[in-house]
Amino acid sequence: MLKKEILDALNDQMGFEMYSANIYLSMATWFDEKNLTGFANWMKVQYEEEMFHARKFYHYISERGGRVIIPGFDAPATEWDSPLAAFENALEHEELVTSRINNIVATASEAKDFATLNALQWFVAEQVEEEANVDGIIQQLKLMAGAPGALFMLDRELGQRVYTPPADSAE
Repeated sequence: MLKKEILDALNDQMGFEMYSANIYLSMATWFDEKNLTGFANWMKVQYEEEMFHARKFYHYISERGGRVIIPGFDAPATEWDSPLAAFENALEHEELVTSRINNIVATASEAKDFATLNALQWFVAEQVEEEANVDGIIQQLKLMAGAPGALFMLDRELGQRVYTPPADSAE
């Protein structure tokens, strides 16, 4: 059975992952409106990943006998000044997610909840990947500043991304 403090943190993070998914879906909508369908595709795949993260929290809470509580959350932003601004916002958000995961790890460690610590290691590794992926796109966008042809090439590349749930991590 999960301690209340850990259960509350896990439920809160599950909701935050859903909020994260909505941020990416909002960004996808913005990119679609700009006819940058590859960027939109990348964001839609990111939406799917965030929903997968939420489901992992859901299933973990259930497995441990906790009560899952689906929280409400605010609507995400709907406008960005540029593709670069959208990705910088995404990186800032991923850094916040990383901080939140790290705080739950610290709480679980203090509580000597080793099962939760073990489950959270997947999320710790995932956040390293999430931040690196977004930062890589930011660096490309900065390099191509003022070169619209390069933007369209990156758009085409991002359009190739396909969502594939991790094989080694059951929900």
